[in-house]
Amino acid sequence: MPDAVMLFAAGKGTRMGALTRDRPKPLIEVAGRPLLDHALALADAAGVPRKVVNLHYLPGQIRAHLAPRPDVLLSEEPVLLETGGGLRAALPLLGPGPVMTLNTDAVWTGANPLAELRAAWNPARMDALLLLIDPSRANGHTGRGDFLLAPDGQLSRGPGPIYSGAQIVRTEGLAGIAETAFSMNLLWDRMIAEGRLFGLIHDGSWCDVGRPDGIATAEQLLSGAGDV
Repeated sequence: MPDAVMLFAAGKGTRMGALTRDRPKPLIEVAGRPLLDHALALADAAGVPRKVVNLHYLPGQIRAHLAPRPDVLLSEEPVLLETGGGLRAALPLLGPGPVMTLNTDAVWTGANPLAELRAAWNPARMDALLLLIDPSRANGHTGRGDFLLAPDGQLSRGPGPIYSGAQIVRTEGLAGIAETAFSMNLLWDRMIAEGRLFGLIHDGSWCDVGRPDGIATAEQLLSGAGDV
C-alpha cells in the first residue's frame, strides 16, 4: 500500500496574477488557511506517514511556513521540472514503490481523495490510478475534460472526466524519460498504450483554485458542504 505522498508546490502560479507577485500560490489562503495546509490536512487525515513538498518559486516562504512540521520533507528544484520531473527528483525522499501525488491548488468536499485512491488501488492491474472529477462537480475548471473512462476503469484520452490532481503512480517508468523537465502526461501516455492507466470518480465535489476568482468559489463550496 502506498505510504508516501508528493505535494506539488513549486510552480510560479502566474494565473493568479498580482496575488503571487510576492508569495507562492500554495500559501494563498482559502477559508482562513493556506492551500498547502488544506492539502497537508488531507494527507494527515488519510494517515500517510511520508510527505514530500517540492519548492522552487519563493521557496523560503514555504520553508518557513513548514518549519513547525519536521515530518514534511522538502525537495527544492533549482529549475522548474514540471510534475513528472519534479516527482522523479523527489524519489530519494519518497522511497521505493508506488507513491501518491496531490496538487496543492484545489479544495475538496466529500470523501478523502487519498483514502479513495488507496482503497481502489490494484497493483496487479494498474501502473497508475487517477482520481477524476465528474464535470458537473468540477468548480473553477475550464476545458473539455481529460479522459474517457471505460466500464472497467481503464482510461484513454478524450473529453470527459477531469483529472483532479490526485493519483497513485508507479515511478519506475520515470527513469526511461530523457527530458529533465516534463509532464506526467508523458508517463501516462505510455501506460495508456499498455492498458495500465486507470481512473476513479471522486465521491464529492472539487474546486480548482488556479485563478483569483477560484478563491471565492472554493470558499463557497467549503461553506456549503464542510471541509474534508
